[in-house]
Amino acid sequence: MERVAPGAGAPGPRPGEPESFQEMWRGLAPLGLDPGSGGYRRYAWSGADAECREWFRAQAESRGLVHEVDRNGNQWAWHGDPRAGDAVVTGSHLDSVPDGGAFDGPLGVVSSFAALDELRRRGAEFARPFAVVNFGDEEGARFGLACVGSRLAAGQLTVEDAHRLRDGNGIPLPRAMEAAGYDPDAIGPDPERLARIGAFVELHVEQGRALDLSGDPVGVASAIWPHGRWRFDFRGEANHAGTTRLADRRDPMLPYAETVLAARREAELAGGLATFGKIAVEPNGVNAIPSLVRGWLDSRAADQGTL
Repeated sequence: MERVAPGAGAPGPRPGEPESFQEMWRGLAPLGLDPGSGGYRRYAWSGADAECREWFRAQAESRGLVHEVDRNGNQWAWHGDPRAGDAVVTGSHLDSVPDGGAFDGPLGVVSSFAALDELRRRGAEFARPFAVVNFGDEEGARFGLACVGSRLAAGQLTVEDAHRLRDGNGIPLPRAMEAAGYDPDAIGPDPERLARIGAFVELHVEQGRALDLSGDPVGVASAIWPHGRWRFDFRGEANHAGTTRLADRRDPMLPYAETVLAARREAELAGGLATFGKIAVEPNGVNAIPSLVRGWLDSRAADQGTL
């Protein structure tokens, strides 16, 4: 991916003049791009997230679509009357994992606007409402829980549990939403909106090597694997690394390391996936035996029992 300096993107579309596929990418490319890593840091309710949301709104309005933000922060761009029901909805998300790629999520949003443009160019007649959606906080990079916007809408995440979410700096979700101009007291199940949807389809970039190995240009997903995240706290006793005998140590890094290896072995045996991708150490000194090692496990498998 070519690196684009922040602020170097194309200006937003003028009213009534939708951008082309390439222009949409040029406008979106600098938003949330970290100049050091070359990856994207579009975390929920951050400044980069706000810029992406504004980009979505501008794309909707330039096409004469009705732009809505639901009670959970998900964005909708409607062609036709959304109250008519049985709508065809497509889209994805614009937030990212830490240092994520340019296409993870945004491909589904950009392609949805482009598909609508192509249908209109061909003079297609829409028998049902059509909508493009940007689900909020899909990746869970900031608060540790994936699909917050869609889970809330579907009633799979309670308001109480959502309000208890905190980011790495201890900022609770409600405060982050308020800082971004949203009402955290309004979140919750949205059955009326979900009842409008008759079909949903999402184009997503291939994130592994399946298509590369098979030689196929596109694949159709049959399911999403069950997914779990767990936090492990390993406690020991802080001490000096240069003077404390090995026999006298209570080093929590050792059980943490054994757990990482055990998770990998179990994943291989079960045909699943296991990743410790985040770790926090106290007191976090090079010459100090830790008192606490905290690790986060991301695990996925073909069925819930295996997970």
